Amino acid sequence: MDEDGRGPSIWDTFCRIPGTVRHGDTGDVACDQYHRYEEDVALMAGFGVEAYRFSVAWPRIQPEGRGTPNQPGLDHYRRLVDALNRHGISPLPTLYHWDLPQALEDEGGWGNRDTAARFAEYAAIVHRSLRNDVHSWITLNEPWVAAWLGYGTGIHAPGRTDDALALAASHHLLLAHGLAREAMGGDGEVGIALNLQPALPATNGPRDVRAARLADLHMNRQFLDPLFGRGYPAELIEHYRAVSDMRFVRDGDLEVIAGPLDFLGVNYYRRHTVTAETRSEPGADELPGSLGAWSVLPSGVEATAMAWPIEPQGLADLLIELHRDYGPARIVVTENGAAFADEPASDGVVHDERRIAFLRDHIAAVRAALVAGVPLAGYFVWSLLDNFEWAEGYSKRFGLVHVDFTTQARTPKESAAWYAGVIRHRGVPAALG
Repeated sequence: MDEDGRGPSIWDTFCRIPGTVRHGDTGDVACDQYHRYEEDVALMAGFGVEAYRFSVAWPRIQPEGRGTPNQPGLDHYRRLVDALNRHGISPLPTLYHWDLPQALEDEGGWGNRDTAARFAEYAAIVHRSLRNDVHSWITLNEPWVAAWLGYGTGIHAPGRTDDALALAASHHLLLAHGLAREAMGGDGEVGIALNLQPALPATNGPRDVRAARLADLHMNRQFLDPLFGRGYPAELIEHYRAVSDMRFVRDGDLEVIAGPLDFLGVNYYRRHTVTAETRSEPGADELPGSLGAWSVLPSGVEATAMAWPIEPQGLADLLIELHRDYGPARIVVTENGAAFADEPASDGVVHDERRIAFLRDHIAAVRAALVAGVPLAGYFVWSLLDNFEWAEGYSKRFGLVHVDFTTQARTPKESAAWYAGVIRHRGVPAALG
């Protein structure tokens, strides 16, 4: 955890609270790419991967979230970038993937406006170190998750449960994106990765339609609208009037947030079928944000190990809608994948036919969006390796490569060979379909 001067993050703290993470797992070692990056880059090169999205650990660069950078931390990412470039793989760093330095959380975390300024300073440090060899950057990964699961429901670090605080965190995360983009000085392309979750009403009844509308505003347009210069949706502001006057939005903030965006990153895993009725069946969840909205599994739809419905058409519809409603210069699918119960069979092979089917159908959805004129510039599978899946610990496996978390042995699954064929053929040929 603290090797080479890395400081503690909110997830290090959160994992040590009994009952927060399944099986009491921690991310101390996870898939240990810190020591095994050369092996992992060689795996990618063998698959024909042309770009790799990875996350920079803020506490590894600034253990206290501010001040002089930790040189061994910067050196690690320099070595990783060099290895990627040496194998012809374009590096795509994400500067924030939820691991806020604990020292900043002790000062209020993302509820504290100053954290956005600290993030911009950190972003500038990493950018200066790597800009000659990195040409595209992602500021934040899934700010909705960081704000609403971390500060709203408390199922993610830091475990707070306050809608007003989650609203402030949402704004400060967006402000951090804008300030970081400015701090990077226009050198390189800069985007942000949003976990966009389309919401459809379960019925045509007015209560379900209203619940789905609020869910869309809350999970999607709360972030999209300000990024594209529209400010926060008035209907959403009215919904939250009872808990927040939104005074944390200061003059000039919205202009900073709406600065030029070179690409929009889209993380897509599922869409929500939404009802206003309280539901308790398997797969039903109350959506965060005091919306009076429940997400339910549609009848007859297969689900992943996360109990998320598999609806690839939702990805095509989402991409087309983004192009129509916001007109981003370019869109990159920055995450798309599924967790299934994957273990090696008696022959030593991980037969993950369901993952192959999932990826095949979602890549077809991406192609449909391309044909419809969406300016798609890339597609990333989540994920290369099985990893520490936050509150689910090591119980959910998303990787193309199986990881034995005891020995750290890597075993490419059948989906890895299948995906290598997709890369080789620049699409899904009939032989792989």
